[in-house]
Amino acid sequence: MTPQKDKAFAFKALHDRPGMFVLPNPWDVGSARILAGLGFQALASTSAGFAASTGVADYNITRDLKLAHVRALASATPLPLTADLENGFGHSPETCAETIRLGAEAGLVGGSIEDFTGDAANPQYEIAAAADRVRAAVEAANALPFPFLVTARAENFFTGVPDLADVIARLQAYQDAGAHVLYAPGLKTLDDIRTVLGSVDRPVNVLMGPRNGFVPMAELEALGVKRVSMGSALANTAYGALVHAGEELMATGTLGFLKGAATGKALAELMARGADA
Repeated sequence: MTPQKDKAFAFKALHDRPGMFVLPNPWDVGSARILAGLGFQALASTSAGFAASTGVADYNITRDLKLAHVRALASATPLPLTADLENGFGHSPETCAETIRLGAEAGLVGGSIEDFTGDAANPQYEIAAAADRVRAAVEAANALPFPFLVTARAENFFTGVPDLADVIARLQAYQDAGAHVLYAPGLKTLDDIRTVLGSVDRPVNVLMGPRNGFVPMAELEALGVKRVSMGSALANTAYGALVHAGEELMATGTLGFLKGAATGKALAELMARGADA
């Protein structure tokens, strides 16, 4: 069994076993190794976090850049890696399928496909077209010689169409298309999450928690959520600390920001541990 197969079966097992797991999102090799060193069991890339690390906004990364990025992350730790593959980097089902195959070649054992079009006038694909894209991605994934979990995303709450009934219709269509995991980032309340969970029969990923207020992870697990990812929150927290430190230096020339800083030794130890996790 190859190392990638080991990772793939380990990732699938996290979804098959009882309970919930947290899926943190590194944005570079250092953050991946730190998170692995802290004891997390799997990792997910962050589209926005990686884009920020290159100096651009989200959705300004090419597929080639994304694949190079996930290849570096996948080889940085022994942990399974799934990736935010945006809308598959193209509108056609064939392009989505190709992106899944290329992601697997880069070391991924999972990836998400969004129904966000990138067109502000028509922000989401029609349900039937979106389901065809998911179906093509799943067919490509299922043809691989190891489990590759396709996460289908309904982007309503991120595209200004916060219609829970439409979210559920979309997730059910993606489930019928074979998606292994379902995800509607930005659900507003625990009741929204509970309603989604009761409407589908696949593992559901939740972004941190309800959008109108965070709750303890134990509450999400009690509802039946399978995994919780962080999106760009960890990257934004790190960059936020940099902004605050820079502002303090500019404004007062003081070093109060160092109170929250990790030592170089501690980081090095965590990264070394994460490389061998």
